[in-house]
Amino acid sequence: MTTVEFAPSRPAAVTPMDARPLTCSIGAELHGVDLSEVSRDAALFAELKSLLLEHKVLFFRDQDMSRAEHVALAERFGPLEDHPVVGSDPEHPGLVRIYKDLDSPPEHYENAFHCDATWRENPPMGSVLRCVEGPAVGGDTIWVNMALAYERLPDRVKEQIADLRARHSIEATFGAGMPIEKRLELKERFPDAEHPVVRTHPETGEKVLFVNVFTTHLTNFHTPENVRCGIDYAPGAGDLLRYLVSQASIPEYQVRWRWTPNSVAIWDNRSTQHYAVQDYWPAVRKMERAGITGDRPF
Repeated sequence: MTTVEFAPSRPAAVTPMDARPLTCSIGAELHGVDLSEVSRDAALFAELKSLLLEHKVLFFRDQDMSRAEHVALAERFGPLEDHPVVGSDPEHPGLVRIYKDLDSPPEHYENAFHCDATWRENPPMGSVLRCVEGPAVGGDTIWVNMALAYERLPDRVKEQIADLRARHSIEATFGAGMPIEKRLELKERFPDAEHPVVRTHPETGEKVLFVNVFTTHLTNFHTPENVRCGIDYAPGAGDLLRYLVSQASIPEYQVRWRWTPNSVAIWDNRSTQHYAVQDYWPAVRKMERAGITGDRPF
């Protein structure tokens, strides 16, 4: 009688995540991925994080996650942070509700290119944003690759900004629409932060242009090398800052995402900016975001 030997069973090979780039510069949509499963699986999360560092923002459709799973996924990256102006879900601290309807306060604007909360000493590392309800058309979000924006600056500008630093303010942005007492109280809680104009990404080593709508002014521009007379200070520093901030509006550095209910975006806040297009009034747009605590830019 012939003896048949069977090879020992092997675990099924892990299929790589199907990441399809959306532009030549930033963003990929992932297919066949269940983010609720990623929130519970260390190996899947490691693959997702690697793709995030590569593409800077990842997109997903049809993610029927619970709020608890949303928070669990974000906490894989690190502790969550609350927002002092936009309210959180009471049962899930750190899950910020960005709900826009006819009664939305005017200071809850988003339609400017920005990197989240650079007015903090330690701005967020990134965010996980899910669409709960959106308009039939409109309400897209644009992301920008700010490492590429820095890379393509003229060499003379790179030399000029290499050692510059800038001030970032919540008072001058979210606080501007508040009564003076509330605005000053907000500034007392969150004094202006100072960051390098060019930061180094702590994981990829990329140089990133790190000024945005929260940036009020350059703090160390007024040196003998830059200023002949006092009058040089304001136009010289102001024009340079406006030029640098404007780099986020270049289409070749961008990706634009159309939201549908249960679609999700995960982005690296250290190397991107984004812009929420407010073209959908009077429709309703409800988003929920988990922001992840970051480190101090260097």
